[in-house]
Amino acid sequence: MQKIDISGAIVTYNNEETIEKCILSILEDTKNLPFRLYVYDNGSTDNTVPIVRSFPEVILTESFENVGFGQGHNEILKMVDSDVHFVINPDIVIPGDRSVIPRLARFLDRNPDVGIVTPKICFEDGEEQFLPKRDPNIRFVILSKFPLFRKFRRIYTMADRRFESPKTIDSSTGCFFGIQTPVMKDVDGFDPRFFLYFEDADLSRRVRQQKKIVFYPGTYVYHGWKRENMHSLKGIRIFLTSMAKYLWKWRQAD
Repeated sequence: MQKIDISGAIVTYNNEETIEKCILSILEDTKNLPFRLYVYDNGSTDNTVPIVRSFPEVILTESFENVGFGQGHNEILKMVDSDVHFVINPDIVIPGDRSVIPRLARFLDRNPDVGIVTPKICFEDGEEQFLPKRDPNIRFVILSKFPLFRKFRRIYTMADRRFESPKTIDSSTGCFFGIQTPVMKDVDGFDPRFFLYFEDADLSRRVRQQKKIVFYPGTYVYHGWKRENMHSLKGIRIFLTSMAKYLWKWRQAD
């Protein structure tokens, strides 16, 4: 593992409740690796920045405006010169005994045909979060929210399939994944037109044009998934706008 240079990136915005635990778990998981952690703060007004500053080993960049999830990660990507890069949500916690980042980085190193690898994502009580593994469409994203069409959500997340070994999937969640850094640079990172939502599905499609995307069930992370943005009219508007941009961009591919 010493030959693999690894980087990690977190984009924050008012994440004082989760960021310290997130960073602590990442630093513990990577303590024996050539690893560097970057944080890009999107103009937080709470205590997020002082908490991040308390970790001298973390490279912090502060923005005076909220440029969005994808663009924040793109700003970090400009500073990164690693072999494997991890995109990490500020509400992710890595279990102390799982060696998640080392195992996934090793998997990417040994499988050069794989561009992105993502582990099992779990709630804090250990229950698996069934997140999308297929490309979004109207059935999966809109109709699946109605009781009569809930089956589409299970198809979207492949919830009925039992994964016991690494398997190729269509789309990786953006909350936690590892990617070959040269691949992410080659596709120019996230499309900044997506302020929030669907930027991970869009990235997955572009990466999939040259490499595979793999779900790796042999390890897991905890994700404090609350979807608070979807509880406001502004959040719903951002979601619908991003969905429309995504569907229009890929209309000829579907």
